[in-house]
Amino acid sequence: MDILITGLLLGGTYALIAVGLNLQYGVARIMNLANGEMLVAGGFVAFWLYTAGQTSPLLTVFLVAPVAFALNWLIYRFMLQPLVKRSKTRGQLETDSILATFGLSFVGVGLMLAAFGGDYFSYSFLAVPVEIFGDSYGANRVASFVAAVVICGALYLWLNQSRAGLAIRAVATAPASARLVGIDVRHLAAIAFALGGAVTAVGGALISTYLTLDASTGVVFTLKALIIVIMGGVGDVRGTILAALLLGIVETAVASLIDPGLTLAAAYILFLGVLLFRPQGLFGKAPT
Repeated sequence: MDILITGLLLGGTYALIAVGLNLQYGVARIMNLANGEMLVAGGFVAFWLYTAGQTSPLLTVFLVAPVAFALNWLIYRFMLQPLVKRSKTRGQLETDSILATFGLSFVGVGLMLAAFGGDYFSYSFLAVPVEIFGDSYGANRVASFVAAVVICGALYLWLNQSRAGLAIRAVATAPASARLVGIDVRHLAAIAFALGGAVTAVGGALISTYLTLDASTGVVFTLKALIIVIMGGVGDVRGTILAALLLGIVETAVASLIDPGLTLAAAYILFLGVLLFRPQGLFGKAPT
């Protein structure tokens, strides 16, 4: 039971990170390899505001989200949209965006090293035990999980119930058909990319309350987000959330029962298993 609950608490925050990448890749068709750097940036802001002014990270997210949204919109508008316009095929766009965001990730690391240095950072927030089913867990992990559930739930409802959300889903499913019914695909792709970056940055602010980060750890979270997105199915928020929870449980089980150093290896083994036996993802439909 302890492993299950700890894994769910970790997986809940992973879900935010992966949902952000899924929006960017599933809707905007941008495989953003700088996704992890946006997470670390959100964590840095939460750390700085808490240590400088004792501002709760749970309040910091309301600052991080709009700033990250604006920054990611600018990145898409001025750096990535020209790639979209010149790409003749989806394959060319994916290749160009991978190369562009790979370089952007190095820029992000360099800027954070210049601003914050290369040291690891952590802080004590809600570092008190909370009892669940007879076992104790950090209140910071529980608070982050609850916040992640609220954000993912709100995002899921927005995508499935609102007019704008349904339009974004239409772009993710069939962009060519979406154009035929008057949907501004380029505008919604920019919105989806910016929203994905905002969700990821919020995930970074939450995860910084109980994990130690530094300027160069973003690549690890990018890889985990990519694994979760492929496992859950590109463009499928439900599958992404379930895959994130599953990954959190698997990592916790491996760390507790075998060796903490094997968690990333376990994630890749799980990823390969999904690719071999269910390549369309957990909720995806098999090609006909």
